[in-house]
Amino acid sequence: MKVAIFSGSVYGTAEEVARHAAKLLQAAGLEAWHNPRATLSEVQAFNPQAFLCVTSTTGMGELPDNLQPLYYAIRDHLPAWSGLPGGVIALGDSSYGDTFCGGGELVRELYAELGIKEALPMLRLDSSESVTPETDAEPWLAEFIALLKA
Repeated sequence: MKVAIFSGSVYGTAEEVARHAAKLLQAAGLEAWHNPRATLSEVQAFNPQAFLCVTSTTGMGELPDNLQPLYYAIRDHLPAWSGLPGGVIALGDSSYGDTFCGGGELVRELYAELGIKEALPMLRLDSSESVTPETDAEPWLAEFIALLKA
């Protein structure tokens, strides 16, 4: 199975989690593709069968700058990805209240518009509680991988 991994990161943490996820997916025998500055045409050329988005949240619950061009290109073109599985790992800081993991929520809304089925509920990683988000994401990723391989 071919899994496209998108990441939105300001300081690099979400990108590190995405790279770690790619290694775990590949170790499980899946074909993982990650490009933190991916274009829609690159994603479509990969011809994904599943999606994983790892994103932090900026400002008032927005996506990081590096993920916005791809996000808007997908929204503008609405590729035929209906029925494909997807997952979201959102990084945030719970002290921001209502906007905690808002970037991840935006991706979940996009998945719903596209008909991408969330394989698991979104994983929320709270920077005020976690210093090792790559490790903290591993149990969720193990379950995500098992569902993709089922």
